[in-house]
Amino acid sequence: MTDRDTGADGATHGEGGFLARLWKKLWTPAGSIALGTLLIGGFVAGIAFWGAFNWSLELTNTETFCRSCHEMENNVFEEYRTTIHYSNKSGVRASCPDCHVPREWVHKIARKIRASNELYHHFLGTVSTREKFQAKRLHLATNEWRRMKSTDSRECRNCHKFDYMDYSAQEPRASRIHQEALTGGKTCIDCHRGIAHQLPPNADEAYQKLVESMASKDNSMLTEYLKSVAPAAHAGQAGH
Repeated sequence: MTDRDTGADGATHGEGGFLARLWKKLWTPAGSIALGTLLIGGFVAGIAFWGAFNWSLELTNTETFCRSCHEMENNVFEEYRTTIHYSNKSGVRASCPDCHVPREWVHKIARKIRASNELYHHFLGTVSTREKFQAKRLHLATNEWRRMKSTDSRECRNCHKFDYMDYSAQEPRASRIHQEALTGGKTCIDCHRGIAHQLPPNADEAYQKLVESMASKDNSMLTEYLKSVAPAAHAGQAGH
């Protein structure tokens, strides 16, 4: 007996026969290359591409890469070296990507795409000198504040979370402010804007305007949404 049976229509059936035919088809030359070879080659090439892509992506998530532009090396990095995020008694360092690049895949890719604009301005020489950098500093800082405010200081909260704080171990003033921030819906960047870099002139006023602008935009979007759903709601009521 075999694993192939003959049906009433004379056709042959059986798992062994099907697998044998499939195996033969995969390795039968299609033109000059077997289909199985193409599948395996494509699979290997896909793994190689994905590995190279991730390797390149992680290469850009290093302090060394960030410092490779002289604008960063000579300006913000020099300031960062004097802060507690660079050197402290615990030896735990928060480097450039820890604060400026999301960890989650989708947010990370979106951030990398936006960073292409930074490369564009690097080649343009927009902040190629200390004078140019200082002139643009408030604008650059505002962009970063907007990002962190809109994400609820997501990168800060990778290490610092209100829920994990031991308020009794903090200085009384810090303990009070952190608990007020937790209950008041505030986020890290609301208070810690100068934690890693020097603040530009008029930083507090600029941040307040930014917060007001973002709140106004949110209210405007909510108003527009309510206007868009109101006609549908009235139509539904009129139909009853």
